[in-house]
Amino acid sequence: MAPLLAAAEFQDHLMTVTNDLERLQRLLDDAGEALSAHFYSASNHISSLLKAGEAGAPPDNARLQQVMLDIAGAITALQFQDMATQLIAHTSKRLRNCADQLALDTFGDDEDGATVVEVAPLQPNPVTQDEMDAGSIELF
Repeated sequence: MAPLLAAAEFQDHLMTVTNDLERLQRLLDDAGEALSAHFYSASNHISSLLKAGEAGAPPDNARLQQVMLDIAGAITALQFQDMATQLIAHTSKRLRNCADQLALDTFGDDEDGATVVEVAPLQPNPVTQDEMDAGSIELF
């Protein structure tokens, strides 16, 4: 295969991977929104339980404990979404840099004479954790 054709094919593969990462990001965003909705719903349930308790009703401790476990799980899932988002953005920038650099090296400047090569991230990886436990990760 000619080097020019091989470079073009490799660039296409890099762009396909970048598009897949963007789709994954959208899925994670949707999951994060759903988790947020559940988190706020659980919070509202706790609020109503607390108000019932203030009105003199006996506390439903088992129900409160379950809601708190649900909230802890939602927080952990949101932390995962945050880490995954950071990693996807970092990986996408690296892939875009590779594709742009390959295009510049193989094809030269574009018709305007100014091919833009996105700068690759300097750090190797923004996320260093590879597992999660409730409360072990800070958001943002």
